[in-house]
Amino acid sequence: MYYSNGNYEAFARPLKPVDVDKKSAYLVGAGLASLAAACFLIRDGQMKGENIYILEELSISGGACDGIKNSEKGFIIRGGREMENHFECLWDLFRSIPSIETENVSVLDEYYWLNKKDPNYSLIRATVNRGKDAHTNGKFGLSKKASKELVKLFMTRNEDLYDKKISDVFSKEVINSNFWLYWRTMFAFRDWHSALEMKLYLQRFIHHIGGLPDLSALKFTKYNQYESLILPMVKYLKSHGVKFQYNTVVTNVVFYIKNDKKIAEKIVYKNGGKEECIKLTKDDLVFITNGSCTENSTLGDHYHAPKFNSSISGCWELWRNIAKQHPAFGNPDKFCTNTEQTFWESATITTLDNKIPPYIEKICKRDPFSGKVVTGGIITIKDSNWLMSYTLNRQPHFKEQPKDQLVVWVYGLFSETLGNYIKKPLRQCTGLEITEEWLYHIGVPESEIHNLASNSARCIPCMMPYVTAFFMPRREGDRPKVVPDGSENFAFIGQFADTARDTVFTTEYSVRTAMEAVYTLLDIDRGIPEVFASCYDVRVLLDSTVKMMDGKKPMDMKLPFPLNFVKKKALKKISGTVIEELLKRYNII
Repeated sequence: MYYSNGNYEAFARPLKPVDVDKKSAYLVGAGLASLAAACFLIRDGQMKGENIYILEELSISGGACDGIKNSEKGFIIRGGREMENHFECLWDLFRSIPSIETENVSVLDEYYWLNKKDPNYSLIRATVNRGKDAHTNGKFGLSKKASKELVKLFMTRNEDLYDKKISDVFSKEVINSNFWLYWRTMFAFRDWHSALEMKLYLQRFIHHIGGLPDLSALKFTKYNQYESLILPMVKYLKSHGVKFQYNTVVTNVVFYIKNDKKIAEKIVYKNGGKEECIKLTKDDLVFITNGSCTENSTLGDHYHAPKFNSSISGCWELWRNIAKQHPAFGNPDKFCTNTEQTFWESATITTLDNKIPPYIEKICKRDPFSGKVVTGGIITIKDSNWLMSYTLNRQPHFKEQPKDQLVVWVYGLFSETLGNYIKKPLRQCTGLEITEEWLYHIGVPESEIHNLASNSARCIPCMMPYVTAFFMPRREGDRPKVVPDGSENFAFIGQFADTARDTVFTTEYSVRTAMEAVYTLLDIDRGIPEVFASCYDVRVLLDSTVKMMDGKKPMDMKLPFPLNFVKKKALKKISGTVIEELLKRYNII
């Protein structure tokens, strides 16, 4: 496996791998990473679909890419995926997945056309005082000290950030800034999360700093991710004969390990309570999703709070059983043993009549029934004790959604604190109480809140104990390599496998690990697109520097006499050169 850039290899079709017709593949889990791996096995590995088996513990595919209408509870979205131009592996995949809505069109085609016609941007990023504009005005509000802390983190070596927290590298100067308000609510970082992941995020998305305040960096699917991304992949795979086995809990993969050689020999699983196993040969490839941010998710309803299930089971138990066999298989306990620092709660609110939508329209300044961008990403309630954020994507968000209903996704980053209106922690609240707190913050008169929450909306809360598990402080080796050294027939895929320079909590990360796993195990001779190298592009660095300084020209800053003298001499030296043109173009001078 090797990386490439440019379009020379991007459009090339690799030769059929040697002996691929003799091989089979077993994929543990049916989340985005597994489905992507199966697609790459067929498209680029040219493996027969009937030789591919997907084992999933639930009764449905998709993993964290969800969105479903529950016959008893209603519409449910646990979270939403934010995407951007430079998800190179994701778009490489979806250019080949046929749309299930339009004939002779790919998923990428329809996604591209949609976001060209209806680009995403927010007209109000944050509110205070029950629905009033917080007037952050797109400014980051970073002091000199805060700016230095960000630059220092950006430049720090990975190994110097092992097991460090964000609070170890940022002072209150950063934490109290608008920058941190935008950042932590968009990506769900808490102060105790990994400084290393924070640094990787800064480098990975430095080209989108300017789009952070208004979320113009983001792009979204037409419907929820399950219907827009997962269902087309499932249909594609089934059309090729791929076999899906649901309600199957894989509890262990047993390895033969001797010297540097590692071979998966057996898959142990439970189906209907009965333990069974699949014996493997070197021609049986195994792709393991180790860990999950949505494991143990529990739903409440309008009148009941969800239960908090912090047991270590499912894919966490699987990873633990695997990790016992060799240090190269990672350290799952770094991620799954502190649910008080990895949980938060989201909720899906469905409006049932015309009484709540006017309050939404007043805040987001768009007609929520237009079929176009509504909030343009999350709106954060800056003075919410729960640090509540909410979003309305294009409506309808579900194909089955009635035209007169809206589906709102809500989450609270501080799910452990008392609300402003409901004097309880979010984690203890019913859907009704969450709706009341939200209605309070969007400006509904207090005398009307309970009636509207009771009769004009339905809310399904969702507790996710492991939703930010991948942000826990870590070091090299805590996540296993996608293909561990010495592996002959297995790989790890998904958010808890380790690959170079990319960032977790993204669809791109899942697809990239899948692509690297398939290309390595089948020795596919085609380059994998490298992570977009914006952090090495001087133009991006100049542009982001000015934007993080809220438009101030760095060279206009007053300096002590000796430095000011040097600055004048330097400016004279570059006068009339392309360097001067570059610095002017990006407002440095």
